[in-house]
Amino acid sequence: MPPTDSPTLRQRRLGAELRRLRERAGLTATGAGTLLGVNQARVSMIETGRTPVSADRLRSMARAYSCSDGQLVDALASMTGRRTRGWWDSYRDHLPVGLIDLAELEYHAAALRVALVIHIPALLQTTDHARALFKEAVPALRQYEIEHRVSHRIKRQEILHRESPPSYTAVIHECALHMGYGGPVTVRAQLKHLLEMSELEHVTVRIIPFGKGSFPGTGQSVDYLVGSVPQLDTVQLDTHHGCDFLDAEAQLEKYRLVLDRMEENALEPAESLDLIHRIAKTI
Repeated sequence: MPPTDSPTLRQRRLGAELRRLRERAGLTATGAGTLLGVNQARVSMIETGRTPVSADRLRSMARAYSCSDGQLVDALASMTGRRTRGWWDSYRDHLPVGLIDLAELEYHAAALRVALVIHIPALLQTTDHARALFKEAVPALRQYEIEHRVSHRIKRQEILHRESPPSYTAVIHECALHMGYGGPVTVRAQLKHLLEMSELEHVTVRIIPFGKGSFPGTGQSVDYLVGSVPQLDTVQLDTHHGCDFLDAEAQLEKYRLVLDRMEENALEPAESLDLIHRIAKTI
């Protein structure tokens, strides 16, 4: 299979996991190539995601690296082959690459956990709410750039309505419910939509009320994308310069604990919905 100069985050992640397996086996890229019957350059191209790898080749590599974790190998094998185009590829020339990678990760995620303090989660936003947010971007976006971002965000939400959707747990601070993006009409519609989405069996919304004091993750938006095995989980953080993706074992453990602690500070789902109802009545 010919190499690519622009591997996706999913392809790079597959390569990174193979590199980790090789390093744990104490092998250099040259040594791995000798065992596999290929040159060092081929091993390096696979590990950077530039050269697609077949499922059979991946299993050969896992055996050479003495990996006995069958579930991990099966999960990695499911990521092999040439990249198939997803709906997000149509936005590749219009949006930052981080947003394209996020949509692809969400599409393949087994479950999603998110936590936000001053924003409603992207997958639970209305069109008008999303548009109001993008109008506040710095530097300012042109109108067509805003519309590209809005349509991309709404398209991402389809994973929650597909057959066999991932479970989705959102922890939201009460602050986000009062922010007022887009004005009263938009806010009321957004809170109504939040209540409607929470009625879906696979969607859980929990609110951290004012008065809870401090908690881990204060001020930071966290998206935790659960992989088919824990080693393939990914954390996405929103920053002023774009999306940051984390997948080191220590980082994953840290953000699992952060989300657990935030959930401990949140109201139960039924109490959370009652609070949203009360706030909506005041707007």
